[in-house]
Amino acid sequence: MILLMTILNNSKALVMVMVLWVISQNLFADDWELLLSLEGRWKFNIGDQLKWAEPDYDDRNWATIPVPAMWENEGFHGYDGFAWYRKMFNGSYLPQDAPLFLFLGYIDDADEVYINGNLVGISGSFPPKFSTAHKAYRRYMIPASFINFDGNNIISVRVYDKYGEGGIISGDVGIYTTDAMPLMTFNLEGVWSFSKGDNPQWKNRYYNDENWEQVIVPSPWENQGYRRYDGYGWYRRTIRFTEKQVKEPLVLVLGKIDDFDQTYFNGKLIGSTNDGRRYGRSWSFTKIRVYPIPPELIKVGQTNTIAIRVLDIGNVGGIYDGPVGILPKSQVQEFIDYYKKEW
Repeated sequence: MILLMTILNNSKALVMVMVLWVISQNLFADDWELLLSLEGRWKFNIGDQLKWAEPDYDDRNWATIPVPAMWENEGFHGYDGFAWYRKMFNGSYLPQDAPLFLFLGYIDDADEVYINGNLVGISGSFPPKFSTAHKAYRRYMIPASFINFDGNNIISVRVYDKYGEGGIISGDVGIYTTDAMPLMTFNLEGVWSFSKGDNPQWKNRYYNDENWEQVIVPSPWENQGYRRYDGYGWYRRTIRFTEKQVKEPLVLVLGKIDDFDQTYFNGKLIGSTNDGRRYGRSWSFTKIRVYPIPPELIKVGQTNTIAIRVLDIGNVGGIYDGPVGILPKSQVQEFIDYYKKEW
């Protein structure tokens, strides 16, 4: 028992394995409701052209293969490289007042996912900075603004397979919702701008980050082209508020970050988590980040910038677990209760 407790208290890697295992066990908890199954025949084409993400692209001459399935078993035996999937769905079957998530199961090796031409998800990374994410379950939040609730929508999935089996290979595939998750003023899960390194100018509201990489939050940065990277990394995201959205105090919730963070809103520090302990002793990566946003910092009708400076001191790094978003202060306890229930 003493040996076991010593391992548990000193092995961040073991704790992270346990964390990821628990997440995987909760992917299909009773809280998730299937709204629209996407299993079945999808359009499929080998090769790589970014125009294939466009909703009005004519894919009538593409092959069709079942999803989920390894493409090697569907007439593309031995193929390694890029390929695209496309699927149409009717948005009128989806609620407009509930959180929506696209579940794509397991994809080998890396993917980018688009809804009506809008990027909603990334796992792994493509050449020349290839990194596999074949062990990561794909669950991507769909912003309501990307959905046509009156008719047809197109999902486009860009996949790269380096070797072995390839494609959308297993798992339940569909659009899901949950009534257990508190509705946020802004659900910030999805695409953020990211750069490794450290520069104090990166906290500034109007810093030009257009040349930064795009990553998915929440997800370890190791799954997105930064394998074995320990050190500093910055995330940035911009949002706009209406008068209605700021009628009561707001808080920024960031799930869990590995390991330490300093979080800025329009260039001003609004929160930080750092227990000051070294690798193997620190537990900051287990803490839920909940930071109040001072009302005087919010610019209604203008661009507001969230910038997060992260320091990873070992093993997994980045904003690795959600939910991530902005919600009224009065709903914080509901959020905390939901989060504890998930664990």
